Amino acid sequence: MATININGCEIYYEDSGGHDKPIVVLSHGLLMSTALFEHQVEALRDRYRVICYDHRGQGRSAVPPGRCITMEECYRDAVALIEALELAPCHFGGLSMGGFVALRIAARRPDLLRSCILMETSADPEPNVAAYRRLNVVARWLGIRVVADRVMPILFGRTFMRDPERAAERALWRQRLVQNRRSIYKAVNGVIERAGVFHELRRITVPTLIIVGDEDVATTPDKAQRLHQAIAGSRLVTIPHAGHSSSVEAPAAVNQAIREFLDGLSA
Repeated sequence: MATININGCEIYYEDSGGHDKPIVVLSHGLLMSTALFEHQVEALRDRYRVICYDHRGQGRSAVPPGRCITMEECYRDAVALIEALELAPCHFGGLSMGGFVALRIAARRPDLLRSCILMETSADPEPNVAAYRRLNVVARWLGIRVVADRVMPILFGRTFMRDPERAAERALWRQRLVQNRRSIYKAVNGVIERAGVFHELRRITVPTLIIVGDEDVATTPDKAQRLHQAIAGSRLVTIPHAGHSSSVEAPAAVNQAIREFLDGLSA
């Protein structure tokens, strides 16, 4: 656990260690933190050095001034983090918002990457602007607790949400959700107002794995198929019974897909 000053902001990150191992950097989704990849770190750390970090304004990273943390700022932070910690070339994986970052790096700075892993993400602008903006206004002024029961079914698929044996997990993730600072609205604005980068996908040449849960309602499986068709040579894996947080909902399947992809590249 450490922090580093990146582009004028203190960024929190975690390093599994092992400086002689290939490096995997993981970038979390909106309203989340490094905790989103707990299962992946455990599954990969035997063969890979895994770096997870919190986006500015989220998790344990500092909150910058202004009303909006743009996706371009998050992209520049990721690039600067890779360069400052001398992680290049690395495998870079991102889920949802983290995937927005991963797409930009793969298209613009392929020299930093060995591969790209895209989970529950899209290259298009946000299609649900009006609905998410209303939720964001409420969360900003009254706190996320007020809208948590509306946000949980967006972040997690119906199987996870209905399984009585996973009630404790749901409670844990709901608690983590409501612990977000009210300043999270700045990051939400950045996601809502992001520009699409679909026109940049033709520039992606690094090996790319695309993962999507078949119950994802935030970035639906057709978005993953659209990425797959646009990124030459990409591999698409659909995770059964998983929603927008597949790394939590179906960790074994996600871990298997990532391990097979990375180990295949190493071989």
